[in-house]
Amino acid sequence: MMNIGRLNIGRLNLAGLILVSGWFLTACMPTATVKSKLDVIEDRCPCKAAPDTLIVLLPGAYDTPGDFVAHGFVAAARARRIAADIVMADTHVGYYTSALVVERLQQDIVAPARARGYRHVWLVGISLGGYGSLLYSKQYGGQIAGMFLMAPFLGNRSLVAEIRKTGLAAWQPGEIAATDYDRELWAWIRGYSDAPRQRPPLYLGYGLEDRFAGSNRLIGDVLPPGHVGTVPGGHEWRPWRALWEEFLDRDVLPRCDDV
Repeated sequence: MMNIGRLNIGRLNLAGLILVSGWFLTACMPTATVKSKLDVIEDRCPCKAAPDTLIVLLPGAYDTPGDFVAHGFVAAARARRIAADIVMADTHVGYYTSALVVERLQQDIVAPARARGYRHVWLVGISLGGYGSLLYSKQYGGQIAGMFLMAPFLGNRSLVAEIRKTGLAAWQPGEIAATDYDRELWAWIRGYSDAPRQRPPLYLGYGLEDRFAGSNRLIGDVLPPGHVGTVPGGHEWRPWRALWEEFLDRDVLPRCDDV
């Protein structure tokens, strides 16, 4: 059963998007409202038994929680009888520019879910939502069961170019300035190459023509076999839907015993 809570489905106008120090900043445009509690859409699992798994879907910069419904993400999960409740969070750009996205996810979604008895929380992020998933996991990795990221945004291009010279496993981040969020995040991601058990399981998917394919490939190179999926396509919903269905078919998530 779908429940729309406190959500304005209006599409974000991000025509003036620019990147500074790893954070999305907006210019010459209205800023989406940052609220004291995240707006969400919830979809309850149809299983007879109460699920112990929660899937948290985080949209990209130009997208809203309602787009996950419109593009069939919820329907794909229900068609496969995934035994999980689903929450789609309105983590719009304002929560990133105000550096609140991690705490809002923790306080409004993950911590309350675990208090209600969910044993397994999965973060599923697209583009900027993938970036948010990584930021959250870096700080609260012990609170989640895993992540599935589709074409995640991964910070400024010059840093990606630096890492590409050696590959992520061999890259040395050097001294990290207090405001260099991207370098700090990449240093944490690098841990998947030598200390993966200290991090939540990470699954990755991207379109082969996606503008972030190069940076995504750097992460994919340090993930276990079977944790990376690719499909034809660019930075758009059609390949993301295909990647989502492929992930659901891997049986990583539990399924209903009966409906």
